Amino acid sequence: MNFNLNDLVVALSHALDFMEIDLLGGITRHSKRVAYLAVRMAENRGLPPERIADLLSLAILHDNGIGVAFQGSGAASYGSGETSRGEAATPSGAEKARRRAESGRRHCEAGEANLRGYPFLTEAAGVILNHHEQWDGSGFFGLSGEEIPWMSRVIRLADAVELRTRLDGIDYAGKLELGEWLVRQSGRAFDPELVDAFVELSRSPSFWLDLQGEFIGPALHRRAPRFERELSLGRLREATGVFSRIIDSKSRFTRLHSQELSARAARMARRYGFGEEKAAKLQIAADLHDVGKLAVSNAILDKPGKLEPPELDEIRKHTYYTRVSLEPLAGLEDIAEWAANHHEKLDGSGYPFGFAADRLDFESRLLACLDIYQALVEVRPYREALGHGAALSIMHGMAEAGKIDAGIVEDVDAEFAGDEASRPWRPEENLAGTRDGS
Repeated sequence: MNFNLNDLVVALSHALDFMEIDLLGGITRHSKRVAYLAVRMAENRGLPPERIADLLSLAILHDNGIGVAFQGSGAASYGSGETSRGEAATPSGAEKARRRAESGRRHCEAGEANLRGYPFLTEAAGVILNHHEQWDGSGFFGLSGEEIPWMSRVIRLADAVELRTRLDGIDYAGKLELGEWLVRQSGRAFDPELVDAFVELSRSPSFWLDLQGEFIGPALHRRAPRFERELSLGRLREATGVFSRIIDSKSRFTRLHSQELSARAARMARRYGFGEEKAAKLQIAADLHDVGKLAVSNAILDKPGKLEPPELDEIRKHTYYTRVSLEPLAGLEDIAEWAANHHEKLDGSGYPFGFAADRLDFESRLLACLDIYQALVEVRPYREALGHGAALSIMHGMAEAGKIDAGIVEDVDAEFAGDEASRPWRPEENLAGTRDGS
């Protein structure tokens, strides 16, 4: 199929915006603005289109590991003693929260690891790892000058500018102050050549207008290089597998959920004799099914007890966000459907749309059953992992109640009963299922 991977990254940048709702209390469009600034500087310096295409993806994804900084004891603890030098005072609110999360090297390491295997057009190793390095060598890893990958230097400058200054609504005085600060940091925090590029670009009114909230999305789309190429679904899976790692890394309780669901989907596809194309699509849907959970607070995902009605209301939004993120991708409409339907029920009691049996195709039903099974056999904050027998006891009950497909439940039982990791159901076992109505 002809596919432009930048379309996938830009579409899923909406999901990264959703993550900002949780981590920062609102959408700042930080990644989009960093990508726009990086692309404009690359154009100014005459970078080839293939490199600009990869830079756009990397800039959007530069903070893909930031979720680790909000786990456990919080962002501040990860930043202790590791703050990059050469930066100005932090604005308050969302920007302050992000700066706190970015003040440690851990999110650089996690972000680099998450992107392992992504099918970039050019060499991109080390770009995310080193995107907080300083020109003078005072960054996390001590690289300086041209030791730092060029794309890391571009993202570094764009990221620092976006963090330091509220670009949405910046006034004339703010533009002057930002320019003066960049000149002071030239040769210290930033590559002098890139500072020159930014100053040149800043002379155009359209440059600043493109950065405004209502314009940044279309402006980034206009600047994105178009590299449609023949891409097998297997090759596309290399990209979506990266996103599954980003999604899973948000919570320590789901660190392998999407990846293991994808592996189970592959096994069931073989069992049902799916062709190679349908099997790959089912795995891609599994990779991306929880992309909307990037918008759900870790305070809810990691809560050890029962969810209260307002918390249930929040978590049930995630499949809607999944659909909104995936629907714009031409050629992947069935994947978006299967992924977004994984909490719908045959009796219409699911979410977010309340689709009933006549609206749910076999693949949607299959992914829903597999998601329930995978969730049940995982450790969750409110219970230990269930064995195969206990999980199937719950699923058989759901099938009898008309919520999920009884035939698929039988097949799931047959396929996974013999797994080495399975253990028999003990009657005294806690049969707490999932907490969100599935």
